[in-house]
Amino acid sequence: MTDSKHLLWKTEEVRRVYDGAIFNLDEVRRKSTDGREGVFVSLDAPRWVTMVPWFLDEKGVPHFKMVRQYRHGSGTVTIEFPAGTVDDHEDVLEAGKRELLEETGCVGLKEPVLLGTVSPNPAFMNNRVWIYFVEGLTRIAGQSLDENEQVDILDIPVKTVIDSMGTGEYDNGIMMIAQAFFLRYASKHGGLL
Repeated sequence: MTDSKHLLWKTEEVRRVYDGAIFNLDEVRRKSTDGREGVFVSLDAPRWVTMVPWFLDEKGVPHFKMVRQYRHGSGTVTIEFPAGTVDDHEDVLEAGKRELLEETGCVGLKEPVLLGTVSPNPAFMNNRVWIYFVEGLTRIAGQSLDENEQVDILDIPVKTVIDSMGTGEYDNGIMMIAQAFFLRYASKHGGLL
């Protein structure tokens, strides 16, 4: 790998221009190593966690437990893996388990496996998303949704999800990232596809 120190910009000033319920907006003044200066927008967003719940149905067919919900940003209904924001001072894995339970009423039969963590859009966002694989599920409760959530629970064959991701209701970029992490994991652990 080549040295990239010459590409680093030094932060000179950060000014909060908007405080919001879901994110904050900062203007950041930075200076490049060659002397250029600029003001950039940085979305100060919460950490995010996505759970990829996998199980075999009664016929032995691999499935994902997913959710269908309305997304206010796009104004559309999407099919997604259970996911949500990580509260301040909350452990990421515990937040993921909480989101899975709240949205589906289920817990994993095995301890979740971290598939990876990534910056969803480093061009202007400062947060990260963690993606966990959850093997086997058992239902222990009903849904416990947030005040403005309306969520359908779906059991969908893994093959259908893989073939559909990025089309129609499977239109969430973070879910595509989660699927990519799952496929890498599945390539090393047989029987998941």
